[in-house]
Amino acid sequence: MANAEAEKAAPKGREFTGRKMLIVTVGFFLVVIAVNFFGAYKAISTFPGLEVRNGYVASQKFDRLKAAQLALGWEVSARLEPTRLRLDIIGPDGAPAIPASIEATLGRSTERQQDQNLLFERDASGAFLADTGALDFGVWILWLKATAEDGTLFQQRISLYKPKD
Repeated sequence: MANAEAEKAAPKGREFTGRKMLIVTVGFFLVVIAVNFFGAYKAISTFPGLEVRNGYVASQKFDRLKAAQLALGWEVSARLEPTRLRLDIIGPDGAPAIPASIEATLGRSTERQQDQNLLFERDASGAFLADTGALDFGVWILWLKATAEDGTLFQQRISLYKPKD
């Protein structure tokens, strides 16, 4: 009688053997390795490549460009409005500076799909305005390149935040 009750109380199903444990363990590590290879592939395939051939020479050039840019004495500020960007460039005398040319790209720091090259028009106050269309909320980056009348290059990266409507 006790033997019959023991058979009824025994769990039903198949036994979890060492072979099954091996299959589960190997399967787990194969998934981990596959995810690592996928991540490495995505990292390598999206890397744009070599930035500079010689870092020392590039740093010397950077120092010269930075000194020339600081000598301009320009103060730059940017502000996102509902469908446009306002850019103020103030010279050392406190008056709006008039660059010979302005190139600017507005986009996200993590992707390039939403990047847009901006075309600026100067308003009566001396500010530069560019249409951006309706932007999604979040952080936007303005990459600015302006050239002074004397040919000095002014470059700045400005982080902007568009709040959720």
